Amino acid sequence: MQRDDYLETAVRDVLTADEPAVDRRIGHAALLLATAGASTAADRLVEQWHAVTGRPASVLAEDAVRARAWAMLFEARGNRPQWADALVPLDLDAEEQAHQALLARRASDLDGLFDGSPVAGVVSALAPERPDPVRDALAAADLEAWAAQTANHPNPDVATLAATRPLAARLVAGADPLGLGTEWPDQCAGALIAALRERHPTGPGTLPELVAAILRLRGQRAPAPAEAADLAAAEQRLGVRLPDDYREFLAIADGLPADVVFPRLLSARELRADGAVVIVSDPATVLLTHTGDDWRTVEVDLAYGSTAHDSFRALLEHHRRLLEASA
Repeated sequence: MQRDDYLETAVRDVLTADEPAVDRRIGHAALLLATAGASTAADRLVEQWHAVTGRPASVLAEDAVRARAWAMLFEARGNRPQWADALVPLDLDAEEQAHQALLARRASDLDGLFDGSPVAGVVSALAPERPDPVRDALAAADLEAWAAQTANHPNPDVATLAATRPLAARLVAGADPLGLGTEWPDQCAGALIAALRERHPTGPGTLPELVAAILRLRGQRAPAPAEAADLAAAEQRLGVRLPDDYREFLAIADGLPADVVFPRLLSARELRADGAVVIVSDPATVLLTHTGDDWRTVEVDLAYGSTAHDSFRALLEHHRRLLEASA
């Protein structure tokens, strides 16, 4: 599995796919992280998905194999996280037998072709069966063989893997059969949580609450508000009336200190203009641009390209979501 390709596809799905597809993607990603021994990252992803969508965690374990997979992982962990209260407890001995029967079943090339037809059983029985090395590896509890067979698969069947009871303890202990590493699971969970919040924007209702949330996440204190005289002098110097949300921001905090991924926002006295652009940060990577009374806030990134936000508040909302995802 190519980690970067998987994450890019997963983030795109969360941002653009329909809700059932988002649920499937989050369910797969959470199981993927759990099978890499990153239970904390998996739990955080599921909890945030539930928080922003309001859908029950049972959606992530609707079929027998996924439900079995989570149950086997919880047994191996020795605990059930709070989000798993929505899942039906299972008889693990019975589930283990059912899973071994699933792994022993041989697939036919005609499986599913005549579903619902009276001849389905006859045709399936007559059709030649084909070997399944992935299932054979799991039936033999051979984790290395399973990893070799699925190494290049974009979406490996981690549900069937985790549901294999003899392997669950090794997975929880960090066997990491796909070689995801120790840092990638947290990166994956953070990126998907950020995408979920982008899709379901929530947060502080007022601009003072938003600024307070950003400072709390950063562990910083708010600067004093800008003086009305300083704001008036800045607008006279720039030759424009600044957008209302930015004026309100300066009345809350006269700029902001830098963050590890965000530049220092200038005070009213430091603002400067370059044509129709007002520079509001140091370095000059956050800009206010306008055509008449229509303002946009632009983040300049020479490596990844610039991003235009509909308002200065929208920029702050985006920054808050990134801070929350990395917290």
